[in-house]
Amino acid sequence: MSRIINVAAAQLGPIQRSDTRRDVVERLLAHLRQAHAMGCQLVVFPELALTTFFPRWYMEDPVEIDAFYESQMPGPETRVLFETARKLGIGFYLGYAELAVERGVRRRFNTSILVGQDGEIIGKYRKVHLPGHAENEPWRAFQHLEKHYFEPGASFGVWRGFGGVMGMALCNDRRWSETYRVMGLQGVEMIMLGYNTPVHNPPAPEHDDLSMFHNHLVMQAGAYQNGTWVVGVAKAGKEEGCEMIGGSCIIAPSGEIVAACSTKGDELAIARCDLDLCLSYKSTTFNFERHRRPEAYGLITERRGALEPAPEVAITA
Repeated sequence: MSRIINVAAAQLGPIQRSDTRRDVVERLLAHLRQAHAMGCQLVVFPELALTTFFPRWYMEDPVEIDAFYESQMPGPETRVLFETARKLGIGFYLGYAELAVERGVRRRFNTSILVGQDGEIIGKYRKVHLPGHAENEPWRAFQHLEKHYFEPGASFGVWRGFGGVMGMALCNDRRWSETYRVMGLQGVEMIMLGYNTPVHNPPAPEHDDLSMFHNHLVMQAGAYQNGTWVVGVAKAGKEEGCEMIGGSCIIAPSGEIVAACSTKGDELAIARCDLDLCLSYKSTTFNFERHRRPEAYGLITERRGALEPAPEVAITA
């Protein structure tokens, strides 16, 4: 029996610094309701979907900084998302800035959660590959201070939900093959991936014209090489004077884009995703157990289910 999920990639247009949480949540609710009316069971929102992309500014005032973070999820302003999801019977993935207190220590993460059709949180992921820089660099037209505002997450996990094996990633994670492979080794069947990506890359402006090509390239390769669906969703458009790429799309395990947004505003791209299609690739071309040769890769070996450094090997002529 096929395992079908109707999925909506819920792209957002720009969120300005003056926009309130209530303003933004209303836009998310409109996406949930529209997706439900179109028969979807899962809605995927972007990275940092509740605020503007605040790492483009260098700030020192703790009160100013804290205003961009969620100290609880759901919280007073986001609870309606969970209540609406439960009422409609629709799940969602949401990216946001997390302020956590763990063992008495305040910690900040770029985070995403997966919420089930019952309105309950299935899993939480904290971004592993933080891009940008940690100190103010005044020469830039805008900052990219993720290393200043967040600490990296620890790992890539997968969760059971929506009839399959679900994974999460965020933005820069999509550029690293390890992101997909670590989840692929855990049998992932759908990776949800929100992003906020500027068109302009200040350290390498020669990449600017390739930003959309690279965006799709890495997600399509990751999907195909690991036999998984990938749902990549942008916050796009001109946000606080910074042009952000769109290109939100749903990618099949074949690597093909099967649905995509065509604007840089609030928009849904919807696809009928059969999780059993993953088996066509996981059991043939990318049957890891039959065809992978980790012992030959040099950098890592797999022992007891973990990735460990490989022993040094002497190479002679």
